[in-house]
Amino acid sequence: MKYQVSLVVASLALAVLSACSSVPKTDAPSDSTAAAPQTYTPPATPALAKDGALVTNAGLTLYTYDKDTTPNKSACYAKCPFEWPPLLTTPDDAAKGDYTIFERDDGMTQWAYKGKPLYQNKADKKAGDKTGEGKPDWQIAKP
Repeated sequence: MKYQVSLVVASLALAVLSACSSVPKTDAPSDSTAAAPQTYTPPATPALAKDGALVTNAGLTLYTYDKDTTPNKSACYAKCPFEWPPLLTTPDDAAKGDYTIFERDDGMTQWAYKGKPLYQNKADKKAGDKTGEGKPDWQIAKP
């Protein structure tokens, strides 16, 4: 009898605990005044000319790779994109003027300026950094 009572108590406790754990927790306000979703508006161009160089819209220096000898074709693969990230596009981007979009061999899409693929240097952390300047095979992108 004692065993049956313990089993009933344990079953009830388990039922209460599982019911409590299934109640969803939320930090959202209860008045359902959630903000409308924001939409992405692509910039007018993927880069800007500043002090004789092309920079991202965030001011990071852009570079070209001397081994990119075919227009709108990247030669930067394997370890290269980890040091020199390509300037990738979003699905909402569209080619504009001298800026073109091409598909890389890895399936990603990248920006090019006058046919030259554009890259960043991973060591550039803030606007105006030019840590890639003077590196073999790399040039600061010029307008």
